[in-house]
Amino acid sequence: MSKDTADAFNPKVVRSTMGAIFRVKIIECEDLKQTLKEVQKHNFKLVVTSLQTSKSFYDVDYSKKVIIIGNEANGVEKQIQDIADYKVKIPMLGKTESLNAAVSTGIMLYEYVRQKIATGSGFKWQLFKIKIDKSTLRKVCF
Repeated sequence: MSKDTADAFNPKVVRSTMGAIFRVKIIECEDLKQTLKEVQKHNFKLVVTSLQTSKSFYDVDYSKKVIIIGNEANGVEKQIQDIADYKVKIPMLGKTESLNAAVSTGIMLYEYVRQKIATGSGFKWQLFKIKIDKSTLRKVCF
């Protein structure tokens, strides 16, 4: 996540995830472009959402991919799109042009999971532990 996004550990965010946020590795970075270039050096490919493409998100094999979702107002920043390996969009019927970021993320992650299940490759979750006392957790979640 870039530093200019919402706080992932905001009490409302934590509450809305029902604790799942503590099972996801979240990385915040000062310079998103530089961080993504570093990730590419380790043989990961960048997949960005974009309205300026005809490529469907269904046409990507999500092995060793980093999925980047932009915000509702402006999408993925141009500097990030410029270094992306794939630009994809979610096909839609009618005059609907785009979805909000949460819905788009859910749809794309569902496809990621669907591919993992279909290939039988399973998941390689990288979990990390957070030490937090019950009183702090109660203040954050309730």
